[in-house]
Amino acid sequence: MEPAARRQNILAAIVESYIATGEPVGSKSLISETGMNVSSATVRNDMVELTNRGYIVQPHTSAGRIPTAQGYRYYVDNVMQVKPISGQGRQYILEELQKDGDSPESILKGAADLLSKLSGYAAVATTPGGENSRIRHLRFIQTGAHSAMAVLIASNGTIKTKLFRCEFLINPELMGIFDKAFNEIFTGVKLSSVNRPFIQTAAVRFGEMSLLMPSALMAVQDAAEQATTVSVYQSGRGKLAFSEDADFRSARRIIEFLNSPHDLAATLEKSPQHTAALIGRENSRVELANYSLLSARYKIDGSPSGVTALITPLRTDYARNFALLECVADCAGELIDELTDIKRE
Repeated sequence: MEPAARRQNILAAIVESYIATGEPVGSKSLISETGMNVSSATVRNDMVELTNRGYIVQPHTSAGRIPTAQGYRYYVDNVMQVKPISGQGRQYILEELQKDGDSPESILKGAADLLSKLSGYAAVATTPGGENSRIRHLRFIQTGAHSAMAVLIASNGTIKTKLFRCEFLINPELMGIFDKAFNEIFTGVKLSSVNRPFIQTAAVRFGEMSLLMPSALMAVQDAAEQATTVSVYQSGRGKLAFSEDADFRSARRIIEFLNSPHDLAATLEKSPQHTAALIGRENSRVELANYSLLSARYKIDGSPSGVTALITPLRTDYARNFALLECVADCAGELIDELTDIKRE
């Protein structure tokens, strides 16, 4: 075996053993675990080389080695193999998310709760950003003699509802007229464009019908504004303080960071389009310097949308957590897609 390949195998063995046990790894156990036909001296020399390159470190004299953040990075990028969740496991995740899946928001809250439960770490899910999203469909539903509800479905999978009242009696036929008239004007319009000037222009286009629609127009404007705001759902913050590798000071900082939804949303919005891990100081936030941020985007109508994420210690089972994230994100996107199609019927 070439020296470079041997050192890669040694690094992989150290990472996987340390993830599993939390114990530093020595040369003798490495030979036993890898089955390499080389001497202890050769392995020790390779470990010295890996240490010099910054991939592993010796926590104290006479101890074995443990991975550094750089070592985890190399492992994730070059060695790790992600085994997809089994069909039975995927069905379990789908059924769990369906239990309270009556809205995109409840599906994403369920996704955060389920990720935290299955991983043992803090989990986060965000609604899609609405900056470039458009109105896919509007629907009006009568809720009373003088009240109705505007249902806005956006291209990013967001569904927002807004109740409004009218001075005149409402009936299903009138709601049908509203559906047709509003969708002719609003379908395909960017959410960020639905402001007061646009609403005034729409009222002019409605002509005499606009006398019936002021409260409905304002309801649609409010729903569009709400749909552009990113909501953050999280679960398991306290687990970070009780993990085996917890450092109290670091845990306190990360929990304070998680208590700031705006900062958290801004950080997650920068997540890549693919499943990824930012390890230690790769993260832009100092609060995450001793943690890893693993993220995956769920898809709406085939396009990457909001984020599901895990915040873990540096020592974590990256392959398993990648598989969990990808499966939960895939199931959440599937359910949200189904929900928006149902709402349009």
